[in-house]
Amino acid sequence: MASVKQFQVTFDCADPERVARFWCEVLGYVVPPPPEGFATWGDYDRSLPPERQGAAFACGDPSGVGPRLFFQRVPEGKVVKNRVHLDVRIGTGLVGEERLAALEAECARLVALGAVHVQTLYADGVDESCIPMQDIEGNEFCLD
Repeated sequence: MASVKQFQVTFDCADPERVARFWCEVLGYVVPPPPEGFATWGDYDRSLPPERQGAAFACGDPSGVGPRLFFQRVPEGKVVKNRVHLDVRIGTGLVGEERLAALEAECARLVALGAVHVQTLYADGVDESCIPMQDIEGNEFCLD
């Protein structure tokens, strides 16, 4: 039985580059260099047929460990809750007030970038605190 070596996470969105650059800020990801022969991604994008311009964008973990994120333009807007979401692991190894403080600080940073703070779920004796959020196009994710 073969094992999966790599995977990418694909987001449907209205503005792929904008959403990709948001997630670069969230995760510390980077935009890869443009294809050979192009000085910038803008130059590459302008070389495409008009219907494909701005249709996709990607970013990745500079260390090569995390998955590549791919953003593709779709005509429809988001209308229901995601069935899959990302957990951004801010509080790993932290508990109680120390964990909550780390989550709240990251929440404030991401809200300044355009994210939406949905709610704060406080530790209840079984689960630690986490903060459900939405990215700049309404995709759900959690600070965990």
